[in-house]
Amino acid sequence: MQYRRLGQGPLTVSEISFGTWLTVAGGIERSRAIACVHAALDHGINLFDTANQYGAGEAERVLGEALRTSSKSRDKYLIATKVFNPVGDEPDKGLSAGQIARQLDRSLARLGTNYIDLYQCHRYDKETPLDETLEALDRAVQSGKVRAIGLSEWPPDKIVAAAQSTAAHGWTPMTSSQPQYSMLWRKPEAAVFAACREHGLGNIVYSPLAQGVLTGKYRPGQPPPAGSRAANSEMNITMETNGRHFRSDFLLAAVEKLNGIAAGLGLSMTQLALAWVLRRPEVSSAIVGASRPEQLAASVAASGVKLPAEALTWIDAILSPVVIA
Repeated sequence: MQYRRLGQGPLTVSEISFGTWLTVAGGIERSRAIACVHAALDHGINLFDTANQYGAGEAERVLGEALRTSSKSRDKYLIATKVFNPVGDEPDKGLSAGQIARQLDRSLARLGTNYIDLYQCHRYDKETPLDETLEALDRAVQSGKVRAIGLSEWPPDKIVAAAQSTAAHGWTPMTSSQPQYSMLWRKPEAAVFAACREHGLGNIVYSPLAQGVLTGKYRPGQPPPAGSRAANSEMNITMETNGRHFRSDFLLAAVEKLNGIAAGLGLSMTQLALAWVLRRPEVSSAIVGASRPEQLAASVAASGVKLPAEALTWIDAILSPVVIA
């Protein structure tokens, strides 16, 4: 496993990180989720991403238990969680100072830890003044409950505004961004990466395998294989709504053509897709999930892989008709 500094902040993260959405949040049984977290640690993954919202807090609880029962001491792994969305039946949401203080303490309790390494704003809050949010996050850092702060899916102008405000007030700066990014979803390239590069944020990208499509497991004209995420009614929610483009036969036929490139490089499709997102210097880590511990080996093997320029050109030519940019 290779590691990269997360923006200009204090954290150094593994190129492959472990995400808890859907699987650890209840998509698989608790014992298997814990085994997946332990396997991730064994493979050198040090960054574990979750959110207070996932599974109405269950993802934080299971992740915390898994990390505490591992062989690793607390300083050997990084916990990243988020705040914004309501948790379970709670009516409150957003990034007000009061909400941040409440939700931070609840996340700490569920995780069973004294501090969170990376506390992220899950979305931008249009209802709360930005400075109120930034000052509350700075207080969280000064209190010792948080080491670094970040954001997820913020528009570029808000990333810039946050950087300018923290600098002007002497508050803790944002050090990370978490956008969706893959061979098929390239929207961050237009402006988000530029804003992050200018203001010292590293990117922890989610869905680098495009909801599993870039693994090659889904074939055009065929139903999803048994045991896959798309075949699981509890785990394919986004694939059946905003992810329908990723399941179209037209797109799957294009993705199938990547098999030859991967094979020629001695890589699996998973490794090709992960190496592709990690080629960008703005990307510090790519989040992967797992429903079985043995799945992680293929993902981790992508760390350190450098794709030749010719392969990148072929990928662009094959996928250009189906890319969302």
